[in-house]
Amino acid sequence: MALKKENPVTKKISKKVYEQELQKLQIELVKLQEWVKHKGLKVVVIFEGRDAAGKGGTIKRIIQTLNPRICRVVALGTPTEREKTQWYFQRYVPHLPAAGEIVLFDRSWYNRAGVEKVMEFCTDEEYWEFLRSCPNFERMLIRSGIILIKYWFSVSDIVQEQRFQARINDPTKRWKLSPMDLKSRELYLNYSKAKDEMFAYTDTKISPWSMVDADNKKRARLNCIHHLLSMIPYKDLTPEPIELSPRAEQKGYVRPPLDEMSFVPEIY
Repeated sequence: MALKKENPVTKKISKKVYEQELQKLQIELVKLQEWVKHKGLKVVVIFEGRDAAGKGGTIKRIIQTLNPRICRVVALGTPTEREKTQWYFQRYVPHLPAAGEIVLFDRSWYNRAGVEKVMEFCTDEEYWEFLRSCPNFERMLIRSGIILIKYWFSVSDIVQEQRFQARINDPTKRWKLSPMDLKSRELYLNYSKAKDEMFAYTDTKISPWSMVDADNKKRARLNCIHHLLSMIPYKDLTPEPIELSPRAEQKGYVRPPLDEMSFVPEIY
């Protein structure tokens, strides 16, 4: 008899273990960052998936300890009227990394195969042209020296519904629920079909998709970061601890009185 798979929602991880493991991974991310800078690597990481799947939370934990001059996030909004007339990939090209940079795309050119397809924001001709062109575009990026890593965050309809309800009840998260998110809730099956078709064309040997089981946010973050670190061989370039020399004595300088300064009121 087949064993019943444990529900990922109930397969919890303690806050203590999560924070300990996250700290270890973030230290390794700093090492990776220094290696990317040292070797002049160009890294692109794409985060796609359903609304409320936890992409943003994972990205937040990745960049938390990194240098924003080396690792930056790209989250493009709705294209302008001018951008709509451009070659589809054109608006993404300026955001690609130079040597020594990591770019995290919080949604990417795959918008065309997902939201644009389901919401009918593009024509059938534009959609099929994207599926034909995308593997060639990514092949060009990889041949140019870019390390391309693609993640799809998968969340069940039950868990997505729970997270939508949690956002409605939390004033600090309610802004995350856009009309597009609410529409995606209604069209859950349509998004599933679009994702499957997208994978059929773009899950290639040279540029494969990596699925992240995101029903448990903490596990998803740890698993994704651990996998990301495994995708780029790196060495530890952490400098030795620095000994600070004594500060030079300031002679003959008198600082202005503090009561002449404007301070932020101490409410707390």
